[in-house]
Formats: sequence, C-alpha cells, structure tokens
Amino acid sequence: MDFSQFKQQFDKGHVDPVYLILGDQAYLAQQVKDIFIDLIPDTERSMNIGSYDMEDVSVSAAVEDAISVPFFGERRLVIINRPYFLTGKKVKTKVEQNMDDFEGYLKHPEESTVMVIFAPYEKLDSRKKITKSLKKAATTIEIGKLRESEIKKLVVNQINTKGFQINDDALDRMMQLTGGKLTTMMGELPKLCLYNNDTKVIDIDSVNGLVSRSMEQNVFDLVNTVLRKNAKESMDIYHRLILENDEPIRINAVLIQQFRLLLQVMILQKHGYSQGNLASALKVHPYRVKLAMQTVRKFNYDQLRDAYIGLIETEKEMKSTSRSPELLFELFVLRFMKKSAKTSG
Repeated sequence: MDFSQFKQQFDKGHVDPVYLILGDQAYLAQQVKDIFIDLIPDTERSMNIGSYDMEDVSVSAAVEDAISVPFFGERRLVIINRPYFLTGKKVKTKVEQNMDDFEGYLKHPEESTVMVIFAPYEKLDSRKKITKSLKKAATTIEIGKLRESEIKKLVVNQINTKGFQINDDALDRMMQLTGGKLTTMMGELPKLCLYNNDTKVIDIDSVNGLVSRSMEQNVFDLVNTVLRKNAKESMDIYHRLILENDEPIRINAVLIQQFRLLLQVMILQKHGYSQGNLASALKVHPYRVKLAMQTVRKFNYDQLRDAYIGLIETEKEMKSTSRSPELLFELFVLRFMKKSAKTSG
C-alpha cells in the first residue's frame, strides 16, 4: 500500500504486528514514524519505544526488545533502521547479524509489540530467505515511488494545513526547481510561508527567488542549452555549478547520465512505452521521465547520440590529461555545435 492508504487504514484503528516501510523518502518516513510513535502515550515512550540501527547493532537486540512485555503499558514499539541485510548492499560493520532470531520472530510476532522496519532503499534482494520471510509477515508501505500528482497533493495539503495557498504555476515551478523531490519541497516551505505571510499565497515570484535549484535542475538546463547550441549560456551554467562546489568530473558524469536517459526515453517511446512504463523500466523518478519526454520532442536522435559520445570522450580526457576541465567542457560544446551544424547542413 502507499502512504495515503496506510494512513486511512491506521486512522480506522487497524494496527498490524509488523510493518515494512520501503523507499528513500525522508519526509514520508518521518511522517510514518511519528504516526507509530503516537501509538505510545507520552509518559510511556522512554520505556516502551526502542530504535535500532542495523549498521551499528545486532537485529537480535531488536528482537529481544520486541519479545519483552510492555513496561506499565499496553504496547511496545520497536523500530529497525537501515536493514542492509535485506539488500545486496555491502556495508562495513563489525556487527554480526543472526537471521535465525529475526526469522523466528517474524513467524510468531509478539501481540503487544508493533515492529516497524524502515528500509530506505529502492528495492530489496527478493532472492534472500530473510527478505521473503519479511514480505510474507509484514504489511508493506511503499513511500519511495510517488507520482507527480501524489507529490503535489502532499505539498498542497501541507501548505493548506499552515493556512496558506499556492498558485498552480508556483507549484509547477517548485516541482521543476527541486526535481520533484518531496523531501526537498517540504524543506523549502517554511521560508516560502514566512516570505508570503501577509498574503498567505505562495506565488511564482517567491518560488523563483527563494527555492534553491537542485543539481538535477541545473544539469537539465545545461543539457538543453547544449542541445540548443548556446555556448555562452552553457558555460555560464557550468561555471555556476563549479562555484557551488560540484566537481567537474561529477558534472560530466551526471551529464552523461542525463543524455543516456534521453536516448533511452526516445528509443523506448518509439516502442510504445508510456510515461509510467518508462519510469518503471528505467528505474528513475517519474518527474525526470516527464522532463526527458519534453526534451526529446525538440531534438533528434543524432544530436542526442553525438552529445552523449562527446561527453564520454570528454570524461576520458579529464581523467588522462592535465588540461583544465572547464576548457575541456568548452571544447566539447564547440565541437558539438560544429558537428551539429554540419549534420543539419
């Protein structure tokens, strides 16, 4: 189920013994955590809430807590964070994890305990026995994969709760500047509300003036200026990224990633993939796919391929020569413009 479905179920008083919260969405993860914490009265929380980070402690310690009787209360809440052993991820830790203890608990969870496992990962390793056991025993709440409409609804609800409103164009611009990241958008709200405290309406001017541009948005703008063959604007954006302490090799890598995405979207669209199918197949944020679809309409395959190959060559030069990264990027832009002009001519 998603966050909204979980909240509806929870509001009706239905509580399961084990929950798996899947996805790297810090804002929603905190919302879910707060909902579970509210199950335990204030006066009992210090005694009946345990939180365990699996990169620092053994899951056996969490299980031992879970099977304990609540201390002067009706329920215990046991929170398990970063269960890396559910994934293929390799983590440097000296802690030995006993999966037998965990599996045993999942087969017979304690009635008076609510165990909540926060897995901030895109996916789990479904081949592992422990992952299969957990998915069978737990109620899974997906918080990582949100559609654009769901993100907007959550943001608008939060704004309305504070007694404010937001214009549609301001909300769209906010989505664009933050790359559609819910946690980032929620983090921008306090200053937007403070700035618009007199009118109680968040407009596009305040969004443009106050919301920080994400790395992804800067790269998206850079991709489009390169494809439009605007050398000056391309270099202006590139230098802005450098000033924001982004490493040239990282900027180039993100550009390669973005052009690869554009090529993939263009090719898969020709094979009948829709926006939703593309996001799922390519395992990227749906908003990134939406922006990519808007871009590929304006350019052809040869342009995207030439830019992609040019950036790969630039990366090789960055790693093998002592020439200035800024110069190498400028040469890439000029070569691309020259080649693109020949192709169109």
